[in-house]
Amino acid sequence: NSSDLSAPSFLLASIPGLEAAHVWMAILLCSVYLLAVTGNCAVLFIVKTEASLHAPMYFFLCMLAAIDLALSTSTVPRVLSFYWFNTKEIGFGACLVQMFLIHTLSAIESTVLLAMAVDRYVAICHPLRHAAILTNATTAKIGLAAMARGVIFFLPLPLLLLPLPFCRSRELSHSFCLHQDVMNLACANTTPSVVYGLTAILLVMGLDAILICLSYILIIKAVLRLPSWRERLKAFSTCVAHICVVLAFYVPLIGLSVVHRFGKDLAPLVHIVMGNVYILVPAVAHPIIYGVRTKVIQRRILNLIHIYSH
Repeated sequence: NSSDLSAPSFLLASIPGLEAAHVWMAILLCSVYLLAVTGNCAVLFIVKTEASLHAPMYFFLCMLAAIDLALSTSTVPRVLSFYWFNTKEIGFGACLVQMFLIHTLSAIESTVLLAMAVDRYVAICHPLRHAAILTNATTAKIGLAAMARGVIFFLPLPLLLLPLPFCRSRELSHSFCLHQDVMNLACANTTPSVVYGLTAILLVMGLDAILICLSYILIIKAVLRLPSWRERLKAFSTCVAHICVVLAFYVPLIGLSVVHRFGKDLAPLVHIVMGNVYILVPAVAHPIIYGVRTKVIQRRILNLIHIYSH
């Protein structure tokens, strides 16, 4: 009953008029998900088995691959269950757990991208000190700090929603649970949730984006001081893959935020597509980008394809 003072469950969003196409949408989504899983597992396997890739930049890449696997796996199987078996309902507790995982893993990924930007800055601006500054132990500590930061900042989000009554429509605007989406269905004062959610986003993703930009300003300054264009291009080419990875993460994040903030009158299809883009595009793009830009990874992937094709 929508007049109840609590919401034991929510309804995942479906596209009005396209219910008959759910099977085909599920096949497309499943194909993209399997591509993401295959690509990221391949990156983890190659970095683990290739001694020449046992360096901070590639350990950070492994962290990204693990995060992308966890993020896509925390959402896509549930969406596929909805599309294939019409299990539209998701329990309140399960929704809060999924929401926590999505926001926390996104925060961890943002921190790792910042660490990769710092790695590029040290490698280009202080090459002689790079090995001493970014050791394997330091890389592991950065990974643990990224996890702790994500959990500390985003654990309060579901806790703030837990005591709220939900007496409006229980239908979400996405095929999975996001904080702002769930919060908008509450029929009580959500100011603490709004303020804390915005503060957490600004202090994590917002601050990370600013620091990444600052790192690249310093990198560009250092590169422009090199004597020849060939040296400048060679130095900056080491950053191209990271820049593409950053864009693959932040562009869908910003797009989803804009849709939430200004797209209340947009068609449901836009919300659902933007949500799936936010979850799957980085997971698919990251291994492709590094596979194209890193010859060792590219060669090992081609060898694996050759082996399994015969």
